[in-house]
Amino acid sequence: MSGENDAPAMPDTMRAVVCHGPLEYRLESVPVPVPGPGEALVKVEAVGICASDLKCFHGAAKFWGDESRPAWAETDVVPGHEFVGTVVELDGEAAQRWGIVVGDRVVSEQIVPCRQCRYCLDGKYWMCQRHDIYGFKRRTPGAMAEFMLFPRDALVHKISADVPPAHAAFAEPLSCALHAVERADIHFGDVVVVAGCGPIGLGMVAGAKSKNPELVIALDLAPDKLDLALECGADLVIDIGSEDAVERVRALTDGYGADVYLEATGHPSAVGQGLNLLRKLGTYVEYSVFGSDVTVDWSIISDDKELDVRGAHLGPHCWPAAIRMIESGRLPMDEICSHQLPLAEFEKGLELVDSGKESIKVSLIP
Repeated sequence: MSGENDAPAMPDTMRAVVCHGPLEYRLESVPVPVPGPGEALVKVEAVGICASDLKCFHGAAKFWGDESRPAWAETDVVPGHEFVGTVVELDGEAAQRWGIVVGDRVVSEQIVPCRQCRYCLDGKYWMCQRHDIYGFKRRTPGAMAEFMLFPRDALVHKISADVPPAHAAFAEPLSCALHAVERADIHFGDVVVVAGCGPIGLGMVAGAKSKNPELVIALDLAPDKLDLALECGADLVIDIGSEDAVERVRALTDGYGADVYLEATGHPSAVGQGLNLLRKLGTYVEYSVFGSDVTVDWSIISDDKELDVRGAHLGPHCWPAAIRMIESGRLPMDEICSHQLPLAEFEKGLELVDSGKESIKVSLIP
């Protein structure tokens, strides 16, 4: 199954971004990984950069203000957990387990579960106690490289070769957004508010719209992102820089407030906004990576409104739906995947994500 008779000889080395600590990411020449039994070698076509990559690049000082809560990337690790690639080598065991062959276009879920902890044994693999996510631990090197390994316990999905590489790599953030939507338990008559129109927020808009609620409202400060939210399915957008979102939503709901609030900004002010914007017995779903502590009036959740407050992590069971949504062509993927850069310009890519003003999704093309 390795394709040795018809595939070109593999190089011994490859280019890869390697983490040596906060602000110490370097493009280096490293050995091409060699797949062991039941593993697959994949040639990376695209890898996206997300907020958690940025957090680990900057380390504790920028995001938490002290060393007591450091960024959680190990050193000597290749970053990158949202990616797509082509299978170049695997054995029969891997081929049978994943239903793939050499030449297939594949993505892998960002977590490689241990399959032995209490969460994995209970079917909650995305909360695996060991929590090996590509690009953060030495056991699971990531995709900011020309080649990468899929370990035996990886969760692998095929994706159409007709989809542009950067679009295919968006399956990871889109699956995360769809999981948050699933956590929201949206009903037909609901008014749903999505805060933030970055990659995750836009995916939330599309996912929420697919649930057919009464109204999907998107919030952001950037007019171009609000326009993109309309293309993704929002019925209404609110520029929170020029309009009071809480008052507008109350006006639209006979003074009650929204049924569901999905937070995707990572800004502390969006948390209080959501709690105030929801009706009594409403549902708040949090997905963001925050750069500082959040302080709110906790009694809003209990005494005032008896809210359901739910977290959402990774994209369990949502990858097939995310892939179908991308393959369908229904999303404005050219606008969402706004920047593609060569691997050597990874620092520029991190700067674009850090700014957040010029880009939506930034991807590296090895």
